[in-house]
Amino acid sequence: MTSCYDNRELSWLKFNVRVLEEARDRSVPLCERLLFSQIFQSNLDEFFMIRVGSLCDRVLVDDNKEDNKTGMTPKEQLKAIYSRVKELVPVKDEAYFATIKELEEIGIEHVKISSLTAEEEGYLRAYFNSEIRPLISPQVVDKRHPFPFLKNKEIYAVTHLESKNSVKLGIIPAGGSFSRIIPLPDKSRFRFLLAEDVILHYCGSVFENYRLLDKALIRITRNADINMEEGLYDHEVDLRQVMEELLKKRKKLAPVRLEVSGDLGKEATEFLCRQLELDSHQISCCTAPLDMSFVFSLRNRIEKAHPEMFFEPVFPQRPAMIAQNVPMISQILRRDILLSYPYESIRPFIQLLVEAGNDPDVISIKITLYRVASNSKIVEALINAAENGKEVFVLVELRARFDEENNIEWSKRLERAGCKVMYGPENLKVHSKLMLITRKNGSELQHITQIGTGNYNEKTSELYTDLSLMTADPEIGEEAGTVFNALSIGNLVENTSHLLVAPLSLQNKIIDFIDGEIAAARSGEGGYIGLKLNSLTDKLLIDKLIEASCAGVKIEMVIRGICCLVAGVPGMTENITVRSIVGRYLEHSRIYIFGQGTKGDHGDRQRIYISSADFMTRNTLRRVEVAAPVKSPELRKRVLHIFDILLRDNVKARIQLPDGSYERISPKEGEEPLTAQQYFIDEAAGAAAASALKKPVKVRVRRRKKVGR
Repeated sequence: MTSCYDNRELSWLKFNVRVLEEARDRSVPLCERLLFSQIFQSNLDEFFMIRVGSLCDRVLVDDNKEDNKTGMTPKEQLKAIYSRVKELVPVKDEAYFATIKELEEIGIEHVKISSLTAEEEGYLRAYFNSEIRPLISPQVVDKRHPFPFLKNKEIYAVTHLESKNSVKLGIIPAGGSFSRIIPLPDKSRFRFLLAEDVILHYCGSVFENYRLLDKALIRITRNADINMEEGLYDHEVDLRQVMEELLKKRKKLAPVRLEVSGDLGKEATEFLCRQLELDSHQISCCTAPLDMSFVFSLRNRIEKAHPEMFFEPVFPQRPAMIAQNVPMISQILRRDILLSYPYESIRPFIQLLVEAGNDPDVISIKITLYRVASNSKIVEALINAAENGKEVFVLVELRARFDEENNIEWSKRLERAGCKVMYGPENLKVHSKLMLITRKNGSELQHITQIGTGNYNEKTSELYTDLSLMTADPEIGEEAGTVFNALSIGNLVENTSHLLVAPLSLQNKIIDFIDGEIAAARSGEGGYIGLKLNSLTDKLLIDKLIEASCAGVKIEMVIRGICCLVAGVPGMTENITVRSIVGRYLEHSRIYIFGQGTKGDHGDRQRIYISSADFMTRNTLRRVEVAAPVKSPELRKRVLHIFDILLRDNVKARIQLPDGSYERISPKEGEEPLTAQQYFIDEAAGAAAASALKKPVKVRVRRRKKVGR
C-alpha cells in the first residue's frame, strides 16, 4: 500500500525542485528565470547548513533514532539527500546556461576564457596582474605547510602541484576586495567573466615554480546548526553575549558538502576530502558558477534597458479599507482592518505605530520582533514612542536564524532609547507576530491588537504574501495582554478562549477543531477543513488529518514547502488535496478554516484564523506562536475569497499526486488561466483606484463548484 507519509528533508527537496522549474519555465521573463536559479542555489545552501548539518550531528550522537513518519535513520536520510542533490545539480547548471545563452541575444555574454581573442587575452592578463594578483593570498599545502581554514561558501582556486613525495596543493582565495564581475572592453556588448575563473586561469603564473597537474574551483558548505542550550545553562551570562559567541562558532563548524567546478584529479580530490573529513558522496560536481549571487548585479545592469525581461513592476497599493487623512487608531476603533501583503502596503501599520507614539492617551506599546529590516521604520517608530515617554516593551528574538546579528544590534538601540527589551522564555523561540497598544479613554482602557502571519519587516512585506489583522476587539486585546504578561516573566499561556497560543494552547485546540469536523461528517452535516501553510510536518496533526479524511471530511490544503502528508492515497487520504504555489512572491500567510459556511451566513461552527504558526512540531510545541480568530463578517468573507482564489490557480499551482510527486495544474478545456498572485495584484490595484474615486468595488469572480464549504 502506498504510504501516507513523506520524509521531511526529501519533501523539502521536492519544493526546491518546484523553484527550479520556474528557472526553466519559458513563460517566466528571462531575468526572473535567472533569479530562480539563484534562489534554488541559496535555498540549497541553507538546507545543507541547517538540515543536513543537523542530520550529520545526529549520526554522531544516535543514528538509530528514526524519522517518526518514514522510519528512516539519519544515515539513510543523508544517503537519499546526497543522491537526489547529485541528480538536481546538472538540471540547475542546464537552466543557468540556457538562460545565459538567451541573454547573448541582447548583447550580454558570460564569456569562456577559451573563446577569448589574443587581444582580449592580453587585456585580461594585464587586468589580473594589476587588479587581482596584488590582492590575493596564495598558499601551498603539503606535509610541511598546514591545510588552511576554508570559509563557509567562499570560492577557492585549487591546483594540484607536482611533487615527488606527497600531495601538494596550491590554494588561492578567489574572493576579496576586487570586483567579481570583470567586463571586457567591448562597446557594442556587455561581455564579462567572473574573477574566480580568471584566478583559476592564471594560477600557473602564481605558482610559477611548480608544474600544475590539474586545477578546479571549490566551495565548501559548513554545518551552521549551532546549539545554544549549553551556553544558556549559565544564567549569569546575558543571552546577547551567548548569541554573539555562538555566531563566531557557526563560522567554524564542520563541512557537510564540497562543490567542485573544473578538472581536479582523483589524488587531489581524495586529499581534499581527507583534510575536510568528507566522503566522496558529499562532493557535487558543477559546471555553472559555484555562487550565483552575482546575478543581482547583472540584473541591475539589464533592468533599465530591457524591462521586458522582468516581471512588470508592481507596487503595494493603499488598502481600500483605509480612509485617507483619518487617524488609524480611530479607524480601527470603528472596525477591524485586514491588510494583505504585498498587494497592499505595510504603511498603514507603520502609521499606526507612529500615531501611538505621539498619542497622549497611549500608555504602552508591546510587540514581538523576529526578523526586521536593516533600516526598519517600525523599530524607529518604537524608539520614537519610548523617547516620547511611552512604555515600550519589545521582545526581540535573538535566535532568529541568520538574523541574529541584525537583531542583536537592534536590541542595543532599543535599550539605549529606553525600551524594555526581553529575549523570550528559555529554550523557546518567540515566533509570534503580535503587537498590543493600550490607551486610556477617560476611565476606560482600550486595546488595539495587531496579529500577523509575517514579520514586522518592510522589505519582506513587498516580497512575501502575508496577512495583518488590526482590531480593537476587547477580548482579543485582553488575551494579547495575557500573552505579553506571561512573556515578560518567562511564563507560558496555558489556556485561552479566543487566541490560539503555542506551545500549550494551539496544537490541542486544532485537534479539537478537527474532531469537530469528524463529528460533523459522521452526523451527515459535512465536515470541511481548509489550510494554507508553509509546511506540514507535525505527525500528531498529520495523523488527525488522515483520520478526518477517513471519516469523510473534505480537506483542501495549500502548502508551499514541506508536506509530510501524501494526499490522494486510496482508503486513507483520498479526501485530501494538497496544492503548492510557487510564483513571483513567496507564499507565506497561514490560514486555518474549520467548518462549512452557507451563502450569506458563515455558520455557527465555522472558525477562521490567521496565524504565524505552520503545522510543524517546532511551531506547535517548541515556539511561542499566536493564531487569531477573524470575527468580522466582512473580513471572514475576504479571507475565504483569498483561499478560494488560491485553490483555483491553474497556472502556478502544482497538485500533489498519490506517489508524493507534484504535477503542474493546467487550465482545463474551456477554463480561463488564473494566476492567483496576478489576480490579487489586479484586485488590489482596482480596489485602490475605486476607493480613490469613492466608488464601490466589484471584482468579477468565476464561481467554482461547491465542495463542502
